[in-house]
Amino acid sequence: MSRYHDQAAEVELLQREIALSNQAAKLAAAPAVSAYECEECGEPIPEARRVAVIGCRCCVACQEEMERYGKTRFTPR
Repeated sequence: MSRYHDQAAEVELLQREIALSNQAAKLAAAPAVSAYECEECGEPIPEARRVAVIGCRCCVACQEEMERYGKTRFTPR
């Protein structure tokens, strides 16, 4: 039975390493500069948000809407 536990632990460790690697790649690819205007609605993005969320592209309202519906964009382009 111990062999199965060892294998399960190895699989879990590998999955964690993959997840961390994927997250690091996403962070590296993220834009380093925040937008001044929301890409969805065109409203200005407050400076506090631009500083707190480096690389943000949307205002809080639009970001919440996208997260609520699990979308990356909610307006067609």
